[in-house]
Parts: sequence; structure tokens; C-alpha cells
Amino acid sequence: MDMQLGRILLPLVTPFKRDGNVDYKKMEQLVDWILGAEKADSIIVTGTTGEFFNLSFDERVRLIEVVKGAVSGRVPVIAGVGSASTWETIALTKQAEKKHVDAIMVVVPYYSRPTQEGLYQHFKSVARSTSLPMLIYNIPLFTGTNIEPDTLARLARLHNIIGIKEESGINPTQATRFILKTPRRFGVYVGDDAMALAVLAQGGVGVVSGGSHVVGREMRRMINSFFSGRILDAIEIHLQLSKFFDALTLNGRTNPIPLLRAAIEVSGFPVGNPRPPLTPATRKERKIIERIIEELPTKLQYVLSNNGDESLSLRNCGSFRG
Repeated sequence: MDMQLGRILLPLVTPFKRDGNVDYKKMEQLVDWILGAEKADSIIVTGTTGEFFNLSFDERVRLIEVVKGAVSGRVPVIAGVGSASTWETIALTKQAEKKHVDAIMVVVPYYSRPTQEGLYQHFKSVARSTSLPMLIYNIPLFTGTNIEPDTLARLARLHNIIGIKEESGINPTQATRFILKTPRRFGVYVGDDAMALAVLAQGGVGVVSGGSHVVGREMRRMINSFFSGRILDAIEIHLQLSKFFDALTLNGRTNPIPLLRAAIEVSGFPVGNPRPPLTPATRKERKIIERIIEELPTKLQYVLSNNGDESLSLRNCGSFRG
């Protein structure tokens, strides 16, 4: 899986103009900004971070087309095509296939709270409607329904269902059960930035990381450190990045998108406010995010200059606990 899609799959935010319309030109520029900094191995368009739930069918299709063109073959493009309806998901899948994307990602249907058999039939129907590789997207915090390991095992037998994005915060060890129930060709990606290292340690292949708009290079260093055996370096980077990820849910926000948008702007690329009912960052929230982002380079300095010297990490173990 990591050879096919890479370790870091970045779900793009959708830039909006002041009047709330999609800024397609800014989306092209965002793609160049992300790929120019090597923050992603694959790009996801119209996923949760892209506010697919706030986009019309036609806007989603247009965004898929724009991003595919802007990427211009540099990395794989994955289209988020999930919806509450099996019919609409298949319709979006067919449009994505016409735009020549490299894969699709399909979220667990939301609001209807289907049974496990309903989930199986939904994903099977979508998979059979296309020749594209397909990732399942499990995020029970938002959909209200969790895909169970036995259901995933059945779906993993379908040849073009190649992996899952597992939003692991609610059930942090479910990734292990997914991995034990599925074939080796099947990849488990963690969908919660803060849980990335924990799921890699369970056997995950990578991360679907909205935070990598801002800290993609640091995320890559953490992942590379882990897979090259520099575990203490990976832990140190994880602990410093966790302060940034925690800041995206300040003041009881469940959805991190508004504060992620503020963080992207602080990092030098304005993407506009989210669409209602999401509300933009307050001035106070923005200042907190600014401070945390400013501190990150200093906090990570010793790790980034380590060049793999494990002994340096050992000497700094005390910094983990403060």
C-alpha cells in the first residue's frame, strides 16, 4: 500500500472566496504549495477536511477535475466520493472515474446508521461500480456508525478495496484488529493526526493527515524515523506535534477544520473561512495557534539536526516528560 499511495495522504481544504463560493484558482495554487514543499505522497480532494458535506454535487465534480489537472501526475489523486446515499456515492464515483483519478475514498454512510450488513452492501455496490482502487473511510465520531473488523474482513476480499482510513481516536486499538482480519495487501491508514504514531506501531502503513498542510515535513520526519528504527526521535516529534494537533480542537470544537484553516493561513496560505454552520477561528484562538506554530521549529530543532544519532535522543529522554 505504501508503494501505491505513499505514507502521507493529505486531504485538501477547499478554499472559499469572501462570498462563500469555491475558489478554484486558489485550489490550484494550494496544490502547488503543498507539493512544492513535499508535504504529501498523495492528494485527497473533497474529503472531510475539504468540507464535502458543505459542497454541492457539481462543486465536488469540478474540484476533482481541477485538482487532477493541478497535480498533473506528480502524485496520486484520491477523490472523496462518499455520501449518505449509495446511489449518490456511485454517481460521484462514476464522475471521478471520468476525471481519471487514481483512487476513491468512501466514507461510512452517515445519519441513517445502517447495520453491518447494510455497510457491507453499500461498499460492495460502490466497489463493483468501478475499476478504481478504493479506500473505506471509518469515522464513527461523525457518522454515528463504526465498521466492525468482521465486516471489513468481508470487504477486503473484494479485489479493488485496498485499504481503510481509520479515525482511531474513539477506539485506539481497533487498527490492530483490522490488520489481523485483513490480507497483507490491505493497508490501514490512521485518520487522526494525533494517533499517527500509535497506529504505525500497530502495523499501519501511513496517515491521512489534514495537519500536514502545516506540519507535513515534520510528519514525514516522524514517520521516516519510526520506519528506520529511530523510535525515540519519532516519539519526540510526536509529542511536540501533539500540542499543535490539540490546538485544532480548542474550546470544545469537535471539528478541527475551522482552526486548521487558521493555521494554514498563519503558515502563509490563506484559504478563507469555512462554510456555515462551521464558524471561523476567533481572534483568541488564532493567537494561540500562532504561538504554537512559532514554537514548533525551536522545539523540534534537536531532532531535525539529529541525522539519526540515536544516542542524542537517549540523552534527551528527560525532555519527553518535561
